[in-house]
Amino acid sequence: MSDLSSLRAEIETLDRQLLETLNRRLELVAAVRRHKDEAGERWIDPEREAELLKTLVEANAGPLSERGVRAIFSAILDVLKQEIAAERPARPGEAKRAPARAVERIAVIGTGLVGTSIALAARRSGTTVRGFDADPATLERAAALGSFAGAASLAEAVADAELVVVAVPAGTAPAVVGEVLATAAPETVVTDVASTKRTLAAIEDARFVPGHPVAGGATGGPARAAADLFDAATWFLTPTPASAPASVSLVEGFVSSLGARAVRTGADAHDRLLALTSHLPHALANVLMLRVADAAETDDAPLAFASASLREMTRLAGANAAIWSDIFLANADEIANAIGGFRATLDELEAALQAGDRHAIERSIAAAAAARERLESFAYRTEPAQLNRIRVRVPDRPGVLARITQVLGAAGINIEDFELRHVSPEYGGVLVILVAGADNAAKARELLRREGLAAA
Repeated sequence: MSDLSSLRAEIETLDRQLLETLNRRLELVAAVRRHKDEAGERWIDPEREAELLKTLVEANAGPLSERGVRAIFSAILDVLKQEIAAERPARPGEAKRAPARAVERIAVIGTGLVGTSIALAARRSGTTVRGFDADPATLERAAALGSFAGAASLAEAVADAELVVVAVPAGTAPAVVGEVLATAAPETVVTDVASTKRTLAAIEDARFVPGHPVAGGATGGPARAAADLFDAATWFLTPTPASAPASVSLVEGFVSSLGARAVRTGADAHDRLLALTSHLPHALANVLMLRVADAAETDDAPLAFASASLREMTRLAGANAAIWSDIFLANADEIANAIGGFRATLDELEAALQAGDRHAIERSIAAAAAARERLESFAYRTEPAQLNRIRVRVPDRPGVLARITQVLGAAGINIEDFELRHVSPEYGGVLVILVAGADNAAKARELLRREGLAAA
């Protein structure tokens, strides 16, 4: 027992010394930051951090492993940076400026994910928001977030609003917009967020400007709302022939104040575009999932041994049934046209398979690859050809993803994009990371392998 007490006492002494050392290191890091701030230099130097970790690994005499040294010192570097960042006041012009207020008072009708997010985003610029929802429970949950004052009725909500945003599903949007226009003051402007626009184009009122933010998620509700949901998002506006220019300008200004980018288009063009780029993918995900489920009625193998490609392609399947049935019906003709075009392309592939036409199949795959590259050119600042995919098998345990980002961040490797595909509790999952440049990709794979992770 005396030996055990002695060991514990020595550990406690070392812990206190370590604490003193860490506090002194924090003071030195703060001093370095002050010098760099005065010189106008960036204070985080990923290359130097990577070199420091390398030097410490080489100097380590054990019994700590290389992995242990990297984990401990990476964590120290991250924590100290967070400590300094929390204590340091922002330099002039460094803090993110609050968006300019476009309107003084708005009303939000429908307080689900999108409606509550609009309220939260508007509050950032000091706009006064009043909300109403036909479901009192939803209204109560949304109002509890502090984004707006709840109203007892639609009429109360819109009473003194400069702008009313109707954030209800596509199937009920025309009726609710009509009710708002009939209730609101003559000078009140009205817009909406429905995913289809032609059903609203028939409303002839100078105050009404139809709109659709391309933002949200497969599941809704105010609990998932966020003030930054629309930051850098595309927000389509489809003014009708009756929409007054002043009304359009006000809505455009409001959309910009939420952080989104307003894009004007026609209702027909909007619905045709969304049918192909949003509604068709949802329809195909559902159909593919149903086809696999049919095959699994007598044998669970199609589900039990599903590949990552099936999981990826059916991620949209089963989205909110009430909302998406509204969208499908409101845009039925354009979705049907998109399905017809897809069926024709599928027929061509089927014919090539039956004929054993390798050239046609290769040509189709190559054309798809080129189209995918063009798609990615709009999503990333990096040229698509420079993007490299790294597949990392990740065990199903806490902290693994944080460690991966720490390792790559310390080495100055930016993650352009990533996707996690969970396979099973036993296998874990596969993390697909995109990095720019073959050199960075090779470096990232080597660093991750040193961490004991399979990176290909």
